[in-house]
Amino acid sequence: MENLIGKIRNLDAYPKINEDFYSRTLSGGVITIVSSIVMLLLFISELRLYLHAVTETKLVVDTSRGERLRINFDVTFPALPCSILSVDGMDISGEQHLDVRHDIIKKRIDAHGNVIETRQDGIGHPKIEKPLQRHGGRLDHNETYCGSCYGAEASDDDCCNSCEEVREAYRKKGWAMSNPDLIDQCKREGFLQQIKEEEGEGCNIYGFLDVNKVAGNFHFAPGKSFQQSNVHVHDLLAFQKDSFNISHKINRLAFGDYFPGVINPLDGVLWVQQTPNAMYQYFLKVVPTVFTDVNGNTIQSNQFSVTEHVKGSEAGHLQSLPGVFFFYDLSPIKVTFTEMHVSFLHFLTNLCAIIGGVFTVSGIIDSFVYHGQKAIKKKMEIGKFS
Repeated sequence: MENLIGKIRNLDAYPKINEDFYSRTLSGGVITIVSSIVMLLLFISELRLYLHAVTETKLVVDTSRGERLRINFDVTFPALPCSILSVDGMDISGEQHLDVRHDIIKKRIDAHGNVIETRQDGIGHPKIEKPLQRHGGRLDHNETYCGSCYGAEASDDDCCNSCEEVREAYRKKGWAMSNPDLIDQCKREGFLQQIKEEEGEGCNIYGFLDVNKVAGNFHFAPGKSFQQSNVHVHDLLAFQKDSFNISHKINRLAFGDYFPGVINPLDGVLWVQQTPNAMYQYFLKVVPTVFTDVNGNTIQSNQFSVTEHVKGSEAGHLQSLPGVFFFYDLSPIKVTFTEMHVSFLHFLTNLCAIIGGVFTVSGIIDSFVYHGQKAIKKKMEIGKFS
């Protein structure tokens, strides 16, 4: 038994030195304090990494099919009234969203940015008093009102009971409304008068568009849009203006839901128009993104990059439609972000590496300093050090 214990004692990789042979120095004490502080700081840093999740990034080919793309926007036009501002969207598959109103809110704002009114869209419809009927006469007693669409009816039973309905019927026909005062509904509702009253106002428009997940564009522009000979056209004649100020601030623009760490490069961007008319274009490259947190919850969203271009023109010489256009294309590569915690064994390994590494390096430094001091002292004693 004693022989076995002796053999085990001989395997000791950490032989002990009698305290009588210890030589403690001032430099060794300083190095010990410094190395202890370094080990403590590295331990705290490693502990923070262990307690907080790390994000792993991967690039994969996007193989999704038939998905929808949600575009969230919040844009302020300080010099463009809400009554003349419209939103359109279209994509390369042929799907069109003209004069979008659902899921969109408009806020009328004054020159100082104060909110005047919040509304869904369109101009209000006042109470009808003796309006013009579709047959040409005025509304009789107990007769149901059915306003004329002025030739834009899709069928004989169609009625246009407001200026907005007449404009919509004209839009579907691909006609422009040159003089709203010739339309009974528009004259009765004071269409031009309301536009003049809103002169100098601005508009904050926000909401979202739900579109196909293919390349396309959406834009904010004055006038009601329609198709004419397969060309996208906006009716600007009704407003009787030859210039439009499309200065704008993008408060928020995102493709999909928010996820931690996302950066939308257009948030807070402000552009001030310098010419009477301008067409401002943003070209976006949308990158599908999947974010998975430490609990396994997944968020399907998108990131994007952007470049800009502006076309200016003089008053009365419209070379292009004034407005703010967003042209987006989708990347075939998908980015995945996965949050995860470092394993305890990995943390323990790094901790041992920190302690062992600092202890070894500090021992080397201490040995170098000790033997250096010893050599210098010896030379001083024999008078060779100068």
